[in-house]
Amino acid sequence: MAKATKSQTSKLASKDVNKTATHPIQTWEWGEFRREWGNEVLHTKHGLLTVHRTLASIRRSGPFTGHRLAMFLKGPKPTKRMLDDLKKIGKENNLIFIKLEPNTKKSNRVIKLLRKEGVARGKTLFTPTSFWIDLTKSEDELLKSFHPKTRYNIRLAEKKGVKIEEDNSSKAFDKYIDLMRRTVAHQGFYAHNERYHRLMWKILKDVGVAHLLVAKHKGKIIAAWILFRWKNFLYYPYGASDERYRNLMANNLMMWEAIKFGKRHKLTTFDLWGREPGRGFTRFKEGYGPEVIEFLGTWDLIINKKLYYLYRVADSLRWLLLRTKSRFTKPSF
Repeated sequence: MAKATKSQTSKLASKDVNKTATHPIQTWEWGEFRREWGNEVLHTKHGLLTVHRTLASIRRSGPFTGHRLAMFLKGPKPTKRMLDDLKKIGKENNLIFIKLEPNTKKSNRVIKLLRKEGVARGKTLFTPTSFWIDLTKSEDELLKSFHPKTRYNIRLAEKKGVKIEEDNSSKAFDKYIDLMRRTVAHQGFYAHNERYHRLMWKILKDVGVAHLLVAKHKGKIIAAWILFRWKNFLYYPYGASDERYRNLMANNLMMWEAIKFGKRHKLTTFDLWGREPGRGFTRFKEGYGPEVIEFLGTWDLIINKKLYYLYRVADSLRWLLLRTKSRFTKPSF
């Protein structure tokens, strides 16, 4: 582990970090989760960074040995001072680069600054756009903004007896894990594994950030969503459902009840956590009349230029191999 430096906020308390955290994954608790998951965590005066080893450093061989990379996700708007401080932190911690995905809307002025400072466009982690729903509107206003088919499906779920409630019990979370496993197997997408979800839930539930909404039909849980609540925002990061009950339209009612959950808690905005045009989950979200938000995008703050470009080549080859492998193997949870 890297030697502690003055740039790291070992002196900062959780209340200091959370006071300025712009997103749930910038909170002190998220840092504790990532630490338990196995990452080194650097708390800086600008926000939280997670440190990740390269494949070569894990194997203790190759040109990247002793070098790592860091992720600074959903942090504040970059400034010249921030970039200078991060460069210093990067050198002190033997980083190849720091990946930046700020939680701020696209700004040509900021993009100009990043390019002037030699920050390169990076490979995307979060989607560059998302959907936001304005929770300050009345329920009637919101319903009127929904697609007619979405309103129909909400009424259909209610008519068929689907009930939505918050249930943060261990039993309900175990069912969420079971549904996630089913969803991954059915839809064939890659997701964080069970240990990741359980560790995240344990830490974020206890501090009131994570909440579990479940949809029940005749007493049986058929869908479950994890919501994050932070400051004035509600987030929808994870959801799973039983494909056998898709005709009950439980997810349509779940989204409507999640919106009402946010309104009850006096939140102002519901971030639907991702948007990929043409995908089924994106079309589902579009039915609720959200606003499309474009973020600043993904940028790599290069610390070691020679190793950075070597890493980009190696990473491209790695992803090519993974995509080839995915044609022959199914994702697991």
